[in-house]
Amino acid sequence: MLDRKVVELLNQQVTKELYSAYLYLDMANYYKDVSLDGFYNWYKIQAMEERDHAMLFMEYLQQNGERVVLEAIDKPDKEFNEFIDPLKAGAEHERYVTSLIHDIYAAAYEVRDFRTMQFLDWFVKEQAEEEDNADTMVSRFELFGSDAKGLYMLDSELAGRVYTAPSLTL
Repeated sequence: MLDRKVVELLNQQVTKELYSAYLYLDMANYYKDVSLDGFYNWYKIQAMEERDHAMLFMEYLQQNGERVVLEAIDKPDKEFNEFIDPLKAGAEHERYVTSLIHDIYAAAYEVRDFRTMQFLDWFVKEQAEEEDNADTMVSRFELFGSDAKGLYMLDSELAGRVYTAPSLTL
């Protein structure tokens, strides 16, 4: 059996990951509305990845005999006025998610729950990648996004992103 606090945090993370998917869908819709289909594609795939992360947390709880508790998912509340706004919000959100993963890891470490720590190792690495991707998107937009040709090239590049399911084996 897993520690109660760890179970509570893992269940909360399911909801947080699903919220992340909602947030990224909202960002995708913003970009679709302004005809930046490559950015739309990038955030649509990002939403799919977050949904998959929620499923991984659910499966981990279930495989450890724990009940999954699904809570209400908040409506995204970000306002986007400039093309860069979703990118900056995405980078900020990824740092927040990293802090949540670290909190679960710390709780598992405190009770010597090595199984959960091992499960979370993948997410720790994944978050480093997610933060790097988000920060790179902001940097590249700041460099090239104010130029119409540069924005077109970035959008075209992001249109090529393809969805791949996570490779974590539980």
